[in-house]
Amino acid sequence: MPHRFPALIAAPPAAQGRLWLTGARLFDGTGAPLRENAAVLVEDGIIRRVAGAAEPCPDGARPLDVGGRVLMPGLTDAHTHTSGMIPKVAKGAEPPLPGVDAHFMAAELRDYLRFGVTTIRVVGSQGLLPQQARQAMRYGAFRGPRLLTCGKIISATAPGGRFYGDMYREADGEDDVRRAVREQIRAGADFVKVMTTGARSNELEDPEPLQFTDPELAAVTEEAHRLGYRVAAHAEGLDGCAAAIRHGVDTIEHGMYLNQRPDLLDAMAAAGQVLVPTLTGYYWMSGLGEEVIDPAGAQAHPDMPPVLVELAQHNLNEGAASMRAARSAGVKIALGSDTSLATGLEIRRMIHHGLTPAETLVAATSTAAEALGLDEHLGTVAEGKLADLIVVDGDPLAEPHLLSDPDRIWLVLQLGVPVAGRLLANPNPGVRQIT
Repeated sequence: MPHRFPALIAAPPAAQGRLWLTGARLFDGTGAPLRENAAVLVEDGIIRRVAGAAEPCPDGARPLDVGGRVLMPGLTDAHTHTSGMIPKVAKGAEPPLPGVDAHFMAAELRDYLRFGVTTIRVVGSQGLLPQQARQAMRYGAFRGPRLLTCGKIISATAPGGRFYGDMYREADGEDDVRRAVREQIRAGADFVKVMTTGARSNELEDPEPLQFTDPELAAVTEEAHRLGYRVAAHAEGLDGCAAAIRHGVDTIEHGMYLNQRPDLLDAMAAAGQVLVPTLTGYYWMSGLGEEVIDPAGAQAHPDMPPVLVELAQHNLNEGAASMRAARSAGVKIALGSDTSLATGLEIRRMIHHGLTPAETLVAATSTAAEALGLDEHLGTVAEGKLADLIVVDGDPLAEPHLLSDPDRIWLVLQLGVPVAGRLLANPNPGVRQIT
């Protein structure tokens, strides 16, 4: 029996009927050149045909001419920390009431759709907010992206637990580690995340030592894989990367020093393991603003201790070098921003640091879907895939910055249902034909 993804089970209702998207320039998510004059038939939320625009509208289908715009798969962010962050209130202002964070979570998820992001993988958050939001979306409270969660991050007892609190499930010893894996699956996790090393975002942890013993880490991957779940490894230092690769994790998160160990990259390529470079996380910790693409000479405004800012600047250079080295070694690369609502920004930064636009868009579509174990359902515009599609004004291969501009996102379909985009904000008869 195939793995039962809670994220797929919790999908909202699909569109009913047939929709003929025609007059498109097609980026199919495989890295192939744009296909001119394409058309796509969506039926009951599934892509049924990829054809040419010269073909007549199929019987019973509602036509929508996209006017030469680019049609492509919805974007996937494979490493986010969506958590319903409540803004800091001024002194003397009314403090936030319990439950307000859920409303901020819903607003954040709605905004993902505005940017054409139709799937996210939440790799750590406080409490059950992701599961609660996913259930609310399932039962029609609001529309947001398909949401995969790891539940709590499995960590050895370590200083990080003092900083991140309920985000972690600390476990020690093989039996406790196995129990921790089972607990996350019980709570509705789609995958398991493990800390093989400490985190560079707090001042008490060193990213170099391996946090778990070999038998403990083997217990994580064995138990998760035995139950049919993928494993994502937070791996910064090379000892953690080597152990994660050796024990067969599915994705390496960060892996910023891998350029120093070509043998590890070769092992990842041979095993089909995926690297998620998370460049934007280093920018954020360096204090660089959202509009900064080239860090050279940019003015930083950090809010972290100097030792962490210096480390983040170093890790940005190393992480970018590791991304390029991974590409050269044939390692699959998936996009993950490590922050919220920064998928388009991560696309621009990956391009700036050495990937081509086509490689980066593949990282944000088909390879990201593969990293999540959802490539049978998502990531490419192909017959039988779910109709999570976006239509954009302009060519994202020539103008990748357009994916950071919601005004350039013309239409977003989720399971064939129009859920966001400028077309919906400016209704016309074409909208009435598809809603």
